[in-house]
Amino acid sequence: MATGRTHRPATRSRGIPEATVARLPLYLRALTALSERSVPTVSSEELAAAAGVNSAKLRKDFSYLGSYGTRGVGYDVEYLVYQISRELGLTQDWPVVIVGIGNLGAALANYGGFASRGFRVAALIDADPAMAGKPVAGIPVQHTDELEKIIQDNGVSIGVIATPAGAAQQVCDRLVAAGVTSILNFAPTVLSVPDGVDVRKVDLSIELQILAFHEQRKAGEEAAADALPATAARGESADQGPDGDVPAVMPA
Repeated sequence: MATGRTHRPATRSRGIPEATVARLPLYLRALTALSERSVPTVSSEELAAAAGVNSAKLRKDFSYLGSYGTRGVGYDVEYLVYQISRELGLTQDWPVVIVGIGNLGAALANYGGFASRGFRVAALIDADPAMAGKPVAGIPVQHTDELEKIIQDNGVSIGVIATPAGAAQQVCDRLVAAGVTSILNFAPTVLSVPDGVDVRKVDLSIELQILAFHEQRKAGEEAAADALPATAARGESADQGPDGDVPAVMPA
């Protein structure tokens, strides 16, 4: 059960920094797209641009994998796909349970990218008795009373929580007690887990709020830019008052 301590990422045994680990899926996505186009090799600059990072950072990240590429040739795409997949643990099948089959949970169940990336949705679980037995994405929903048995029978170590915020911690506690050691949390709340349990949080509302901040800032910059021509037409400058005088106190 949860101890009340906030999760801290465990130190990786191979010494790969967490920031590098977070970028490996970006590289893998870009490399997979190249592989699908039958591109045999790629330069660090091309791959970095496709992944949205700078090439120096990419080369540093790949050095942790023992991959340095070939001068004048670049990186072997298929071999890098294998290297990164192996490092991320994607060369084996990972059974996953999704708890909370509302709109979001159902959308996750229908997501076709899990299977192609090494994850298998082993079970869909919901607390609503009316949902039991109903198929979602071809998988019958099971009641939360069966959660522990489902995890044991399927050897599940990764759980996805898509419940309302009020139910998320209780679901998390049950998952951890049943042996789940990695959790992807979509509920808008912070989960408390014991050491040794990894939690990744996806909060769509927070991401939208950050975008709203940037939109507001851009709008303010545009308004300020639009005001400059009018100021110039009156013979004023940004540092002058309405009568052309420099203010007594200059802004910091």
